[in-house]
Amino acid sequence: MGDADHAVVASRGAARIASGHPWVFRSDVVERPRSPAPGIVGVRDPRGHRLGWALWSPRSEISLRVIDRNPAANIDTDWWRCRLQTAIARRAPLAATATAYRLVYGEADGLPGLICDRYDQWLVVQLLHAAIDGLREMLVATLVELTGAAGILARNDVASRRREGLAAAVEVLAGDVPREIEVREGAVRYLAAPWDGQKTGAFLDQREYRTLVGELARPGGRALDCFSYHGSFALHLAQRSASVVALDTSAPALERGARNAALNGFTHIAFEERDAFAYLKSADRARERFDTVVLDPPAFAKTRSALPAAVRGYKEINLRGMRLLTPGGLLYTASCSHHLSQAEFLELLRAAASDSGRRLMLRAVLGQPSDHPEILTIPETGYLKGALIEALD
Repeated sequence: MGDADHAVVASRGAARIASGHPWVFRSDVVERPRSPAPGIVGVRDPRGHRLGWALWSPRSEISLRVIDRNPAANIDTDWWRCRLQTAIARRAPLAATATAYRLVYGEADGLPGLICDRYDQWLVVQLLHAAIDGLREMLVATLVELTGAAGILARNDVASRRREGLAAAVEVLAGDVPREIEVREGAVRYLAAPWDGQKTGAFLDQREYRTLVGELARPGGRALDCFSYHGSFALHLAQRSASVVALDTSAPALERGARNAALNGFTHIAFEERDAFAYLKSADRARERFDTVVLDPPAFAKTRSALPAAVRGYKEINLRGMRLLTPGGLLYTASCSHHLSQAEFLELLRAAASDSGRRLMLRAVLGQPSDHPEILTIPETGYLKGALIEALD
């Protein structure tokens, strides 16, 4: 592949690429490619030095996303196959314990704009960049070749596609994909909803921590799963707990959670359509106690401006959760808000612990699982942070 069509980036953009970050913003593009269409272009600095190859988007604020810093690379079908094969091979050990996990995580795997999740025999993809969307036939064929997938569904119903000038749609790209897929996670089974569930059908990023919390739950104890969605944490808690309360405001989500419980033969999970904030406050006032508490809320801070209110919300639920713990009880708490840093998360947990009047031990600080790698030079790949907290009195 020649680099007849290329973009020239300002010194600031070139420095960003050299630092290991793949993004170049529109303001740092000195010379746009000749073609107005999205695609793969060469990248040069102001002195004409070739910096590699990037996905070009004429509409996005992030104009260039570097895919290879080797100017001599040939970005052909074999290149894409090799990059995909590397990402898939990295997740191969996960198949021993789960049948649902992420295979490709965009920039973290050197494949900006591409998400691919495995659900047993099927794949769900998101094509989030105009240049990636233009390669869909080749990418789908390569994914089928590498995984033997029985079908591939595109969950392209996301806002970021509109910013790329792309239509939002949910459609089958290969084979056939069922409305529900039964998957295994450790000893637990649950039904994923690839067509209409959250994200691509399930919250795969908490897979490792659901298993961990299930293993740490007090045998014969009482457990609480807030913001339960389809009951994924509750299912793992039910393996050791005598009773589990699972809360969510979505009746359809709880209905699927109840079906998941039945799938595993669990009859001791109480699914309640309740607001978690109101429940936690009421349970605290009633001096209820739980041996294991899980707080896995949706993102409270979807923008930087929402962060102060989000911190107050996170502190409130964690304060209540801490107060509900029995002596020796365990709290797993998490935040999926990218705009909330791990340091800020730990600080609000310290503030909540101080207000709780309890003596609380930080047992572990947790980041993202192995199938959602956080790249140190690309902070945007990181969003999930968690903590395990034990009540000592």
